[in-house]
Parts: sequence; structure tokens; C-alpha cells
Amino acid sequence: MPKKKTAPYFYSPSNALDILSIHDVPMSNVRAAIVTKTESVFRETNTISCLKTPKGDIAYVPWGADDELPYKLINLIEEDETLSTCQIFNAEVCYGSGLKYCTEGASLVVKNEVDDFLMDNPMPDYFLGVCQDLKYFNFSISVIILNEDGDKIVELHRKPACYCRFCPADKKTGKITKVIFAPFRSLTANDSVEVIDLLDPRSPWKDLQQRMGLRASKANPDKGNIPKVRKFAILSRFPGVDSMYYPIPHYAALFKGHWYNIKRLIGEAKMSKLKNAAPIKYVIEVSPRYWDNLFASRHTVSQEERQKLINEKKQEMLQFLTSVENTGSVLFTPKSISLDGKGESPDITVTSIDSKTKEGGDWESDIAEAVNMVCFTMRVHSNLVGSVPGKAQTNNSGSDKRELYTIAQALQKPYHDILFLVHQIIIKFNKWNGVHVDCPFIQLTTLDEHSDAKEVSTENKN
Repeated sequence: MPKKKTAPYFYSPSNALDILSIHDVPMSNVRAAIVTKTESVFRETNTISCLKTPKGDIAYVPWGADDELPYKLINLIEEDETLSTCQIFNAEVCYGSGLKYCTEGASLVVKNEVDDFLMDNPMPDYFLGVCQDLKYFNFSISVIILNEDGDKIVELHRKPACYCRFCPADKKTGKITKVIFAPFRSLTANDSVEVIDLLDPRSPWKDLQQRMGLRASKANPDKGNIPKVRKFAILSRFPGVDSMYYPIPHYAALFKGHWYNIKRLIGEAKMSKLKNAAPIKYVIEVSPRYWDNLFASRHTVSQEERQKLINEKKQEMLQFLTSVENTGSVLFTPKSISLDGKGESPDITVTSIDSKTKEGGDWESDIAEAVNMVCFTMRVHSNLVGSVPGKAQTNNSGSDKRELYTIAQALQKPYHDILFLVHQIIIKFNKWNGVHVDCPFIQLTTLDEHSDAKEVSTENKN
């Protein structure tokens, strides 16, 4: 019998392997930081092929080379205090004063129907969830469920984006028609896989009408033979310049650059100095591809074997640094070739840093610079989230902070326009005349207005 092939192993934070670890260098009073190169999280984006669920009956497009990209992003964000704070701040600013169904111009019957719908489908939980999905991954998935007669939308749900995958686009039309919802972080054959019909991302309202027989189409010219499907997914996606399926968010620049690792290294360096009075002198950057090739060559399968092998290789690296102190030793490392075949980079890079720092005030200016770079990439002014460290930092006046907060909320308009489409479809399909959707933002006021804040609607009253 042919030997059963095992799925390739991909290094990721979800595999419980350290992205950053600090070790004592033998026979010296210095330490070394072993860092995983975060830019490799987005590697091999041009060589992705479709995968199938464990039962082998449904094909889908993987999210990243190993289908682990959303979980890697979540873990990288959660491991940095500034980045995680900026993300929740952006989601809360996008939430504003909450999503509202305005019924001032509606009849009493319509008002009661809207009230019942909002009681059955709590908007705060749904709206804050899709705001976070949009800020994390640049898209969100909403699911609408119709009644048995197919003439009313009665339920609205949010499917967390990190657990959603797109089926391959139709070869004739080029449209994505199905969405899969499942626990892809650790999907097994025993887990349930939900396949949901996706309304045409370009024109979901027209598609919904055609499916329900309210508008003629090529597949349903006489508006008859209405299918029994009552559940549909609607895609809300922030348009990008390169996103066939899963868009790459703008903050990926943090991981493709160096500031993310610089900020984390500074924190580890200060902790090392406080605990052991031993400065970090060496930084060893390791590509995830190095671990992939190592596990494949040793045929290691279990997590315990892989972790043991990683520890052995780390000790070899540290032993090399010990030899560096005494002799001219050389560390041989594999190289990775770029996709175009023109460039190559080593899988392991050793860098020596200057450990001569001022007592008590070391790294203060560097951490401030790193924090500002993170906040700049996340489009959050550091004074709004209070993340700028240091004893003598300049601070904005109250008027400046109010203006910064107003600007931050004004920049949410494109996100609101994208998210409103789902609710405009619900209102129009349910024939709720006189109802419109709005998301007022909170405007901080001055003392002369005798209030701390007020709601400002985005609707044009004129």
C-alpha cells in the first residue's frame, strides 16, 4: 500500500510555538533573543490551491498559504499592548453611538414590527462584532433568515469572519456563490460545517429579489419555481487593490516591516535587564520556513517532538554565540529564494546589538518611537489611547483632542456606508416605509454647552 501523505506543517502562533523567546548565552553575562520573522506570515500568497473539508465533500479557498492567516494576525495583535488597544479603539469609534433604525416617519404598525425585529435581533452585539471584523480583516459576513413564506426577513446574524471561508468562484460568472462557516482553527471530521448561499457581492438586493421570485432572471424567467432556501449570507467588504477572496488589511505593513519586532524586543530587553541585570546582545531571526523544512526532514509529527527539536536547535544557536565570544565561528544557514527567483535571504540571521545603555533611562526614546509608529500605522493618535510612554511627554489640549476624536469618527463614513447596505436590504424587503438606518457619532462638547457629549446624526435633515 502506498504510504499515506500527511499535510505539510506550517509554523504559526496557533501551534503553541514561541515567536519571541529570551535565552542566556552560556559562559557569558549576556542574553540572546530568538525571533520569528513576522513578514513570513504572508508568504506564498501566489501558490495557494483549494482545500477540502475533513469529510472531503466541500472545496474552499484557504485563507493564507496554510489557512491559518486570520489566527496568526489575531495572535500577533493580542501579543502587543499598543496594537490591541488601537484595534479595539478603531472598532469602538466605528460603532459610534450604535446602529439605529429610525422610525419617526413610519406608521404605528411598522414601528411595532421594527421594535419586534430589534428585540429578536439585538443590534449592539451584532454591530460591534461586524465593526471588529471589518477593522481586523477588511470584511464581514452577515446572515439573513426569512420566514417560511419568504416575504419577511425575521433574523439577522453575524458570522465571525475568522471562521468563514469562501468557496471557489463560479468559472462562468466569476462570482463567489457559497460561504462556509466552521471552526477552522482546529477543524475535524466530527465538527459541523455550515454551507450558506452568498448573495451576489456586487448586487445582493437584485440577487435576493431574483431568488425569491420578485424579479425575473435568466434562471427564473417566469418568476416561478421559487427555491426553498431561506438563509442567505451578505458580504460587506472594504474594497482593496488586491483582494480576489480575502483582503490583506493595511496594518499588515507592521509585520512586513520591522517596528513590530523592535517594539517587542525593547520590552523583553527591559525585562531581561530588570530580572537578571543581563543585557540582550544578540538577536537571532528565524524564518518559519526553516522550521517547516526541519520538521519535514525529521518526519516529526507530534507537537512534543517538534517542540523538543526546536529547543535542540535553539541550544545549537546559543552554543554558536558562545563560540563567537572566543573564536571566529561561522553559522551555516539555508537560504530562501523569492518567488521571482531574483533574490534570496537566509533563514537564520544573527545580529549583534550594542548593550551599552544608560542606567535607568535606556530604551525610553526608542519605545516612544516604536509606539508612535504602531499608532501611525493604525491611524490612531497616540494621545487618544494614552499609549505614549515617558515622564515628560507633550500633551494636546482639550480642544485638540476633541478635534482628533471628531476626525477619527468622520473617517468611519465609508465603513458605515458598507455596513448599512445589509440593513437597507432588510428595510426594503420587509416594506418598512418611512424607516431608515443611521449610526450617530458622539461629539465631545465644550464647557459652555453644559454637557460632556452629544449625539450627532449623519442624516441630512434638509
